[in-house]
Amino acid sequence: MKNFDPSAAIMSLKQFGEFGGVNPSITDSSTFTFLGAKTMLDTFHGETEGCFLYSRHWNPMNFMLSEALAAMENTPAAWVTGSGMGAITSTLLQLVNSGDHIVSSVTTYGGTYAFLKNWLPKINVDVTFVNTTKLDEVKNAIRPNTKIIYTESISNPLLQIADIPELSKIAHEHNLKLIVDNTFSPMILAPYVLGADIVVYSMTKFINGKNDCVAGAICADKSFINSLIDVNNGTAMLLGPVLDPLRSSSILKNLHTLHIRMKQHSKNALFLAEKFTEIGLRVSYPGLPTHQGNELMKTLMNEQFGFGGMIAIDVKTSENAAALMEAMQDKGVGYLAVSLGYFKTLFSNSGKSTSSEVPENIQAEMGLSPGLIRFSVGLDNDIEATYNTIYSCLKDLNLIPDVA
Repeated sequence: MKNFDPSAAIMSLKQFGEFGGVNPSITDSSTFTFLGAKTMLDTFHGETEGCFLYSRHWNPMNFMLSEALAAMENTPAAWVTGSGMGAITSTLLQLVNSGDHIVSSVTTYGGTYAFLKNWLPKINVDVTFVNTTKLDEVKNAIRPNTKIIYTESISNPLLQIADIPELSKIAHEHNLKLIVDNTFSPMILAPYVLGADIVVYSMTKFINGKNDCVAGAICADKSFINSLIDVNNGTAMLLGPVLDPLRSSSILKNLHTLHIRMKQHSKNALFLAEKFTEIGLRVSYPGLPTHQGNELMKTLMNEQFGFGGMIAIDVKTSENAAALMEAMQDKGVGYLAVSLGYFKTLFSNSGKSTSSEVPENIQAEMGLSPGLIRFSVGLDNDIEATYNTIYSCLKDLNLIPDVA
């Protein structure tokens, strides 16, 4: 990561509007014209460059956003989707057939878990869930019919750190694809540079940063992206999770401030994590020396962007979590809401919200406490004042440990 600067890679792209605008012009068309029938035929078969056929396949605006994302991830290509789940499901379905097997992290976004656990068995695809931070568990789960190792770079919501280089070695020793969801850590981690084959995103979150749209991305080599959008058997082309070009335009503009936003998210999150630790709360944050993945993350990360904007604290019970979140919302700390990456702080009780698809017994096995609150720390200019407000909420609810 030391020699790769994702923000510089994005800024180096030269994308101009048709008449010299600083922003690329939006092509508001679902279909495109051709001067000759042969060009249309060649485009239909993917044999032309710079020609567009139909916006479910490619649109000029979506292409420009994809180019910027590929630059950010240092991948040869990318493709954008109408949601993060659209990116995840299209990628997985492109790589498996009936009778295949996937090894996945048990600690994943609830929607991902539900797709792997509940939906894929409908097409006879089996999934083994493991703790991907324990490499022996990953190795032992691989079968002759395994096709994929799936993980999140920073897991949702426990904030475990995936050893992407080692997982890559395991995957490639068995001729498997390593897919990494990097939604929590754009610019901080570059999974493809670290050895992943495919990187997926919910751009709804940090990349867009405004919670005003739903979008996803798939970053990989050109052959995989071309297979996804093949008109005969491409999963993305045939299932149709297309992103509207108007949304692509707004996301592309927001992408150019991502490096600034990630630094502030990380700065604020580290401040809160350290303060929470001082008063004796049980805190999970990769930037803390006490975090199990702290040393590993230091070897993988792009240091200038910090350890990310996500924190988890444990207040033991879901009742405590509900009371604290309501108090924080009442006092203006942020919003009791799912999702993340917003300029305001968002918080939710993961076991009852974004991880609710995971059965309670599995939540307990993976160490997800009923009282875990996931914070997506915002861009507050005075984070000390924010902390003081949170502290007063904790104090009023008697949630500060006796040891503090």
